[in-house]
Amino acid sequence: MQLKAEQIEAALAETLQSTRGADCPSQLEQALHSAVFPGGKRIRPRLAIAVAEACRADDAALVLAGAVSIELLHCASLVHDDLPCFDNASTRRGHPSVHAAYGERIAVLTGDALIVLAFESLALASSSHPKRMAGVLAAIAKSVGAPSGIAAGQAWECEPSIDLEAYHRAKTGALFAGASAVGAIAAGAQSEGWHRFGEHLGRAFQAADDVCDAAGDAALLGKPVGRDAALARPSAVAERGLSGAVARVETLLAEALDMVPECPGRDGFRKLVQRDAQRMLPAGLVRVAA
Repeated sequence: MQLKAEQIEAALAETLQSTRGADCPSQLEQALHSAVFPGGKRIRPRLAIAVAEACRADDAALVLAGAVSIELLHCASLVHDDLPCFDNASTRRGHPSVHAAYGERIAVLTGDALIVLAFESLALASSSHPKRMAGVLAAIAKSVGAPSGIAAGQAWECEPSIDLEAYHRAKTGALFAGASAVGAIAAGAQSEGWHRFGEHLGRAFQAADDVCDAAGDAALLGKPVGRDAALARPSAVAERGLSGAVARVETLLAEALDMVPECPGRDGFRKLVQRDAQRMLPAGLVRVAA
């Protein structure tokens, strides 16, 4: 089984097509498309597919459906994260954020609609493995809700006192863990080890995002920088300093690579993670463990 990046884009476009038509309010229809396209790096769906391929998946339709669902949920979280009540970010992926372009009310509804669409599209996916589908649904739901999914990660920002590691595990680690677990389950493999790997990788990614927010270029990132400091939000940089945060990224990456479960494609998968990790931080700041 080999799925390419363009297949992710095509599947997302096909899924969004179901929201078009006379019955859908025009602003909502446009905002849904704006929230998903143009896409970012599609890291989470690519991760799900890479895990499935490393485990030698035999059901490409289920793998792709799971990957699309994960990405739609990620896009929903970005729409909500950009809202004035959270980051108040005016740009996303180099374009106006949804609330900046369509207003706050439409942005809230866009995020909600994407969450529902993620599960609708997965439920409608044809699959010869209904038992695997049930596992995929459960893994995705766990990664987005309470007590420790991305909704909880956003809720941590509302608390008077925040545990940084718990915050990072929920805010970013949860969906990475979900993507990894989905790839394994869709391939008929055990998901526990992949879940742990994904959570560690996600925590590394969030620590790297903290570094980018403090030391990155808004034009290159496609979103505002300096938001953590402006909002007095806890971050790896605030807790450890810039060099300490970079060291934390390296440690988490090395640990994640060691956690990759045994599978037919383990060596190739580890090399893929190492290669992609080189792009996580501003040039020259990270050294990925071999």
